[in-house]
Amino acid sequence: MTSMSARAAPGRTRAARAARRAKTTRRAMLNAAGLVVALLALFPIFWMISTAFKPATEIYSLTPHPLPHHPTLGNFNQVINGQAAGMGLSFWTFARNSLFVTVSAVVLASALSLLAAVAVARFKFRLRTSFLIMLLIVQMIPANALVIPLFLDYRSLNLLDSLIGLIILYAGLALPISIWLLRNFVATVPRELEEAAALDGAGPVRIFWRILFPLVAPGLVAVSTFAFITAWNEFVFALTFLSTQSKYTLPIYVQYFFGRNGASWGPIMAASTLYTIPPVVFFLIVQRRMIGGLVAGSVKG
Repeated sequence: MTSMSARAAPGRTRAARAARRAKTTRRAMLNAAGLVVALLALFPIFWMISTAFKPATEIYSLTPHPLPHHPTLGNFNQVINGQAAGMGLSFWTFARNSLFVTVSAVVLASALSLLAAVAVARFKFRLRTSFLIMLLIVQMIPANALVIPLFLDYRSLNLLDSLIGLIILYAGLALPISIWLLRNFVATVPRELEEAAALDGAGPVRIFWRILFPLVAPGLVAVSTFAFITAWNEFVFALTFLSTQSKYTLPIYVQYFFGRNGASWGPIMAASTLYTIPPVVFFLIVQRRMIGGLVAGSVKG
């Protein structure tokens, strides 16, 4: 019996080594595939930044180079001073408008979606299911199909050519998915916590701020991320509803570098590079809470 166990031991050892080698090989292949996907995803960003620092002679050269041989800040100077677009307005004017509209829309959408999510998740009322289904139906409607109806409504309300009207619009576009995300997140918070606080004498407002709000905060980060992307990148509504150049947002500013005689690729890439900095900074700040909010919000619903 002992001899049989001794003979079987080398076989088990070889099997274990083969399993470890297979696991290591599979992990290496997955890492290599992930690296390839990351390089493919990051290459357009790399080329955008590289082109932003190239002079015109290198941009239009028949032999493209990954890195600029003679780096220049001329493209950034044209964008910041407003020379390339021929508008006479500084880049910071449009950046200020975009930041104001985006931050205001994020705050408004987060506040309204939190209140709506708490009402849907915690209270039973008539037509609650119909309300949730309506949110899904609204999400199915393409945003471009709403341009003309909303334009007519905004004209009757005197909200055209107004940054406040744009804030309300962007917050409304982000509300359906934001309510759904926060509803699932609020549903994961045990009711026993609120009941225990109520037994200790805490009122509804105190329970909301001291118990519910801190636990739902990661979900708010996920919602604010979606609202930020919606407001920062939106172009069609801003171009349609705004008519005063000093109120334009950054997406409109970038398209002015496409002239009748062709595109000014250096300034376009420089403007696009500057345009991507605020979202990158925002995501670096909220990335940890954003991942936790998205995962926790999908646990129960």
